[in-house]
Amino acid sequence: MRIIPSNVLSSSDLVVDAIYEGGRQGNAADDPISKILEGVGNQGGFRAAGRGPDKKYVVLYTSGEDKDWPDTLDLSTGQFIYFGDNKTPGHELHETTRGGNELLRRAFEFLHASPLMRAKVPPFFIFKRYPTPASGRSVQFKGLAVPGFPGLPSTADLVAVWKTTEGQRFQNYRSIFTVLDAPVITRTWLQELAAGPGASTAVSAPAAWLDWVRSGRAKALASESTTIIRNVEEQRPDTPAKTAILRVVFEYFEQAPIAFEAFAARVFQMHDPRVIIDTITRGSVDGGRDAIGRYLLGLSGDPVYAEFSLEAKCYQPGFDETTPNTVGVREVSRLISRIRHRQFGVLVTTSVIARQAYEEVREDRHPIIFFSGRDIADILVNNGFNTPELVMSLLHTEFLLTETA
Repeated sequence: MRIIPSNVLSSSDLVVDAIYEGGRQGNAADDPISKILEGVGNQGGFRAAGRGPDKKYVVLYTSGEDKDWPDTLDLSTGQFIYFGDNKTPGHELHETTRGGNELLRRAFEFLHASPLMRAKVPPFFIFKRYPTPASGRSVQFKGLAVPGFPGLPSTADLVAVWKTTEGQRFQNYRSIFTVLDAPVITRTWLQELAAGPGASTAVSAPAAWLDWVRSGRAKALASESTTIIRNVEEQRPDTPAKTAILRVVFEYFEQAPIAFEAFAARVFQMHDPRVIIDTITRGSVDGGRDAIGRYLLGLSGDPVYAEFSLEAKCYQPGFDETTPNTVGVREVSRLISRIRHRQFGVLVTTSVIARQAYEEVREDRHPIIFFSGRDIADILVNNGFNTPELVMSLLHTEFLLTETA
């Protein structure tokens, strides 16, 4: 991984996925972003350069650790989801200290206006917190982005979402960007942008940026993952908060694993609203399937469905450094044997899939989707159940256990 030391930040290019090291003074002056991009400041998620409403460029900074507002970058598609800066109650949607939400509103308004207005959209540079031994303020450059995403309608790329904190409701923006296929941002273009108006369409600008400004076509920086088999750590929650959420789920269903079947089906639906659950089977009559359903492929008025069988395993996830009870070849083979022609299988577990079982499924190209403990926690968080208390409330509301469960 390429690392750019702090003493050359002001003269370096921006290279996708490179690490830019911060200082060692232990204060805000350690921030590397303000040294890379002139005029953006050294704090906050939104950092804009330029006075007035029309900005020279904008930095979107994310820690990647906000459980309430989880910014995410899909490397396989180049889609970046970024939440606005009205993250606590007490303010109107656009009344934020740094004006981040107003900046988003303006950028997306220009996106959907005339081509001449699109040229007024500033370049967005995405950085993510990436501590290094040299500095806890180091960051990773994730790419040059533009508002919107190919194929996404104007009603879906900037949406005001409601949340409740301590009984108070408030709104914040959920915005969707495209990271452009621009692996290197030259120092020449950054200097031209800092100099003033008109530089966004200078000849030194990346080709993907110029094409977007002129045509509105966003060529995404999409990358196919070479990781086919997820290891154990990649299947377990990656933060203490998500571990606590998974613990609530496992302990709730530990003594009633049959009741976990309905919850597993619900998780699949949370992941994708096109999932339709037709039947939750029970006990020994399930024929190897805990749920049966359909996945909507066609139009709602002219539907085409792919049928699936779902199996749920409420297994010990391996908390507190204990060894997880993994889903092995036997359990996976059982599901494979039950799916018919043109069907696919879904296996949801609170634990992890053993490597041998994972390898056999992927190498033999069986149509099986795996949801591990990490996936369950991620899906719950992304659907607003981002604390153990909220998850427990969901379980008590929708999955009340009975003596026969």
